[in-house]
Amino acid sequence: MNADPTTGPGMPAVVDRATWLAEVEALRVQEKAHTRRGDAIAAARRRLPMVEVDAATPLTGPDGPTTLLAAFEGRTQLIAYFHMWHDGHSAAEQCEGCTYFNGQVRELSHFHAHDVTYATLCQGPYDESVAYRDFMGWEVPWYSAQESMDVLRAGRTASFLLVCYLRRGERVFETYWTTGRGVEIMAPSYGLLDITAYGRQEDWEDSPAGWPAGGGRMRTDGRPTAQWSRLRAGRSDDLTGG
Repeated sequence: MNADPTTGPGMPAVVDRATWLAEVEALRVQEKAHTRRGDAIAAARRRLPMVEVDAATPLTGPDGPTTLLAAFEGRTQLIAYFHMWHDGHSAAEQCEGCTYFNGQVRELSHFHAHDVTYATLCQGPYDESVAYRDFMGWEVPWYSAQESMDVLRAGRTASFLLVCYLRRGERVFETYWTTGRGVEIMAPSYGLLDITAYGRQEDWEDSPAGWPAGGGRMRTDGRPTAQWSRLRAGRSDDLTGG
């Protein structure tokens, strides 16, 4: 006789619907408190001071040399993701984390409706790095900030950053920045995985014994996971044009 597949390691307990609903509603109290706490943190973030940044900080874009001010595209605010880059390396060797996070910011019209521009400031050369954007099929505005990284990072040693800027006329101000797990807000897949029974399946997660684990899924078979669908679609990952 086959064992019951709903019991044993790696399976939540099976209960009747009334009991299950009661458990969900009990958790909902914590979820609502978490939401309100997030609202309070966002309110504090809106009250932060700001620091001026040289609006003429040079970037390189599709039309050649440009500036940080121009990256606003005339809008009042700019959200910039600082994409890591490994010079001279193949697409397979590029940063899986940046590919994971930056690749999930796709629909830009909602930013534009709020007078906000989203753009990537890549730490590598423009021609090579924009070829990676095109290989991935992303449509976000893309600039090389290679020559200005020391200025834009302003002493911060983080290899990737998410930065918010505000423009007043011809002047630019930095209002907020984050790195590490702070950039998880860019990845809705994390939020959706968090509500599943098995979560992200990361080793650090607090999960019951027997739950699937084994580390992240940003890289599969030697390259960033999202690249495989591009290769199957026939795209070349040659970033040099050779």
